[in-house]
Amino acid sequence: MVTWFIHNSGTILITLVLILVVGGVISSMIKDKKHGKSTCGGNCSHCRMCSACKKEEYKSVI
Repeated sequence: MVTWFIHNSGTILITLVLILVVGGVISSMIKDKKHGKSTCGGNCSHCRMCSACKKEEYKSVI
């Protein structure tokens, strides 16, 4: 069992680092979503999906 860990330590280390990075990205996205931040850049005048992104603001413009 110990030899298996020694032979696969590089793979295990890279996998753990990737899991931490992906977890951090997902956590950041969730935090931004809760604070109302947009991932699109906020330029709705050039966006085809502006009615789906910010419904309250879009309805007030119409």
